[in-house]
Amino acid sequence: MLNQTRVGLYENRLNFMLLVVTNFFVGSMVGLERTLLPVIAEEDFGLVSTSAALSFIVSFGFSKAVVNYFAGAIADRFDRKNVLLFGWFVGLFVPMLVIFATSWWMIIVANVLLGINQGLTWSMTVNMKIDLAKPTERGLAVGMNEFAGYVGVAVMAAVSGYVATTFSSRPEPFYIGVAIALIGFLLSMFVKDTSVQLGLQGKGQGTRRSRSAKEVFIQTTWKDRSLSSLTAAGLSTNLKDGMAWGLFPFYFASKGLSLSEIGLIVAVYPAAWGFFQLFTGVLSDRIGRKGLIVGGMLVQATSLWLLLLVSDYGLWLLAALLLGIGTAMVYPTIQASISDVAEPNWRASAMGVYRFWRDSGYAFGALFAGVLTDVLSIDWAIGLVAVIPFLAGLVAFFRLRETLPGLRTED
Repeated sequence: MLNQTRVGLYENRLNFMLLVVTNFFVGSMVGLERTLLPVIAEEDFGLVSTSAALSFIVSFGFSKAVVNYFAGAIADRFDRKNVLLFGWFVGLFVPMLVIFATSWWMIIVANVLLGINQGLTWSMTVNMKIDLAKPTERGLAVGMNEFAGYVGVAVMAAVSGYVATTFSSRPEPFYIGVAIALIGFLLSMFVKDTSVQLGLQGKGQGTRRSRSAKEVFIQTTWKDRSLSSLTAAGLSTNLKDGMAWGLFPFYFASKGLSLSEIGLIVAVYPAAWGFFQLFTGVLSDRIGRKGLIVGGMLVQATSLWLLLLVSDYGLWLLAALLLGIGTAMVYPTIQASISDVAEPNWRASAMGVYRFWRDSGYAFGALFAGVLTDVLSIDWAIGLVAVIPFLAGLVAFFRLRETLPGLRTED
């Protein structure tokens, strides 16, 4: 019988793997929209302005960011499992609203709810995995979480594109979304809460004072040089992703690709992002966090510029693959690094602040990309957005300290 009162992934392997599977369905909720909503905006609702068409990403990004912030604080005080279940309850309404939408504002509301769903469910699965992990297993724990989530994004991006090509963009693909939400809720009912493991991690740290929400926000946003560098890298990564989510379907459609071809490119990027996190997360537990974060930011920028320079379908797939690899280098590593720095009694709050800024990047990326496309062109928008992760990589190179226990250097 497994010992559920010890810290460690092996010791809690059943609960850990159940959380991994659950996060596959969390990611699938987002993947359902990645190929289709930009197309639905233009074809079903006649939105010509790119800024208007990308407004659904803005609503998603800001709602997810705000919920992430409060979810982290709640997770430090209340039952993580109940928060996870509530997130799935909210998620059930997302595909139903898209199915029955008669006006664009209903799509906006659906994406506000999607942001709430993602903020609650994804935050809880990652925090619960970190609760279960030993300090030297955090990269692996986060890597497995993000792997499952982004494989879900990729699989459903490809499936939704295929279903839309075979039937129509609405409502058939979104029937799948209803099933996803129900499965996620049912799986979460069997998840065991991780408050016992969190308490065990906090033992021996009783002399370390708790931090107020204001202190955690200030430390994570700008005061602590490592935490603030990690936050900037996360925001830049998702700013790039908000642009890619919104502009890639338009960009490749302008190159004459079919919806199924676009769906494959849109799927390759998060598939690589998800798959390679299996290796980058655990690699960061071996060689350290900083090198992967700096390198990953530079790879993201370079792959976007490559995408603009080539005009062959195979090379576009390669650029999408590299973009996913660059994102995989940083995504689990940043969260593991934050877990290294923040103490257990304020770790989920710090993670909430980080995820607040990181996921606001979706909204900033969609706004920035939409305005640049309307004023300049889609090529200029992609090229200029690529500058931001490049600069964040330079900031991390000069300001970020190594945080891996055993290699860690203090601020």
